[in-house]
Amino acid sequence: MRFDIITLFPDFFEAPLKCSLLGRALANGIAEVQLTNPRDFATDKHHKVDDIPYGGGVGMLLKPEPIFAAVESLPVLPRREVLLMTPQGEPMHQRMFEDFAENYDQLVVICGHYEGVDERVLELVTREVSLGDFVLTCGEIPALTLLNGVVRLRPGTVGKPESLKLESFETPLLDYPQYTRPAEFRGMAVPEVLRSGNHGAIAQWRKDKQIEKTQRMRPDLYEKYEKSQTTQQ
Repeated sequence: MRFDIITLFPDFFEAPLKCSLLGRALANGIAEVQLTNPRDFATDKHHKVDDIPYGGGVGMLLKPEPIFAAVESLPVLPRREVLLMTPQGEPMHQRMFEDFAENYDQLVVICGHYEGVDERVLELVTREVSLGDFVLTCGEIPALTLLNGVVRLRPGTVGKPESLKLESFETPLLDYPQYTRPAEFRGMAVPEVLRSGNHGAIAQWRKDKQIEKTQRMRPDLYEKYEKSQTTQQ
């Protein structure tokens, strides 16, 4: 799977692309990341990529010409999506990552900056994506989040693929509490049921804790869970 990231700051990705599971996945050829700087496609002597908005207003907008040229310089794979990282886009979620990981060969990711991009850039874009309902200084942060979330779902990235099926957001319930050694730490003990060896009791305890945690922390997800249970009955 190929990721083409259109960014004014390629250095932002230098360390993250070498670290942990993401770094190993890229080194093993599970995914490929290419960084393209639209400034390289600016035609004026100052390589200008931004300008003031027509009609007035604060801040600067990214110009359309360098972004169009950058995207058009890329190869086009069969199953391709061109994404714009913007606070106005669809908030990222696990199903989105699964869709990208399973159904696409290429994701072109345009990182926004300043007050945004010239509206004409949207002619290139097939989907607008957001990290959430807040504003960041750059689109590189959500781009890196999306890259990480998608690549980890690609076959070969995670050592035990079955672990992906047990995570939060794979079902309407959040994950259950987990513990490791030591059995007691500063007066806090691992629940006895987890040390009992009774797999049925452990499974029930985990399910109960998932429900309890979801009710407390994400009532919106718990409502979806209740509806799914009603549908199955």
